[in-house]
Order: sequence, then structure tokens, then C-alpha cells
Amino acid sequence: MFDFLEDYDLLGAFWVTVKLTVYAGIGSLVWGTVLAALRVSPVPVMRWFGTAYVNIVRNIPLTVIIVFSSLGLADVFGITLGAADDFEALGFRLSVLGLGAYTAAFVCEAVRSGVNTVPLGQAEAARALGLNFRQVLGLVVLPQAFRSVIGPLTNVLIALTKNTTVAAAIGVGEAALLMKEMIENEAQLLLITAIFAFGFVVLTLPTGLILGWLSKRLAVKR
Repeated sequence: MFDFLEDYDLLGAFWVTVKLTVYAGIGSLVWGTVLAALRVSPVPVMRWFGTAYVNIVRNIPLTVIIVFSSLGLADVFGITLGAADDFEALGFRLSVLGLGAYTAAFVCEAVRSGVNTVPLGQAEAARALGLNFRQVLGLVVLPQAFRSVIGPLTNVLIALTKNTTVAAAIGVGEAALLMKEMIENEAQLLLITAIFAFGFVVLTLPTGLILGWLSKRLAVKR
């Protein structure tokens, strides 16, 4: 029943999915944290930029962002991220960029919600000691904020893992693209969909369990 799987690189496709998740996850965490800092900044222009970015990007369909990354950045503006001669690498890197830019908006809101849980008196005390905004944010506020938003960030990471399937729209050889190819070539619709559904459960369920346990362990006691 499973003999047809020998003709396809199933593990390789899921490995691409894992790499998309990891690289886009790291990028979105960094950029999302920067956006959260901008949104709580005392500088109005920075707050405006952070707010505008989040409200615009999270209301654009991810497929549009991914396709724009390929057709817009690469074809129109010539942004190839150092992979002009390698279509496969180009698609992968542009997908990471698009996924990271999109997910960062949700990371920003999760981190900002954590910032709001930190008592205002702690920031005021830090400023009274002579710390500037960057020091207060980096040394006092963000460490506590991250501890309180591990749960929400876990949900964002799981959503990102599933969102990697959109990369198939620009030909990235991840799990969804392989599933489409297998469905077109094999008369095993239910079995193929069950295999890929199980694959994504294997990727996301342990992540949720581990980070959920970590969230309880590191929860800030008020």
C-alpha cells in the first residue's frame, strides 16, 4: 500500500518545511521584537511606523505576500538575495523573507501584550536609576515580557509551520508541493492526505507540548 512512497522524497520535502519554519521563525522573532519596541517607543514616528506595519501586513493574505516576494522583489525589482542563478534557492530565500515579514506582525502583537503585563512601576524605577529607554526595554521589560508570552508565541510558531505550505505557490519544494504532485500522479487521495496530515502533526504537536511546558515553568509569578 505504501510502495509508491519510494518514488518520492517525502523526508526531504518535510525537511524543507522544517528549514522554512526555523529560518522564518528566527527572522520573525527578531523583526517582531523590533516592531514591538517601536510600538511602545516614546518617539511618535516610530510608534506610527510600527502600528502601520502591523495593521497593514497582518491584513494582507499570506499568499499575496509570498507571490509578491517572487514576482515583485525578484522579477520587478531584481532582488535575488544572492541566488540569481539558482531558482530553487531563490524561491526558498524569498519564501523565508515573505513568511518572516508576515509572521513578524503577529510576533509583535504577542510581545507587546507581554510588555503590557510588566508593572509600570518597574520601568519608572529603572528610569529613576538613570537607564535610557533602550536599557529599560532590554534589561527590565523584555526579559519579563518574553517569559509571559511563550504560550502566544508557541501558537504563532505552530501557525507559521502550517503557513509554510503557501510557499508551494512559488515552486518551493516543501511538503505541500510534493503532496500536490503525489495526488496528481497517484490514485491514493485519502492515504496521501492522511500521510501529510500526520507529518504536520508530528512537526507541530511536540512543539506545542514542549513550549507549553516551558511556558508553565517560566511563568512570571505576580
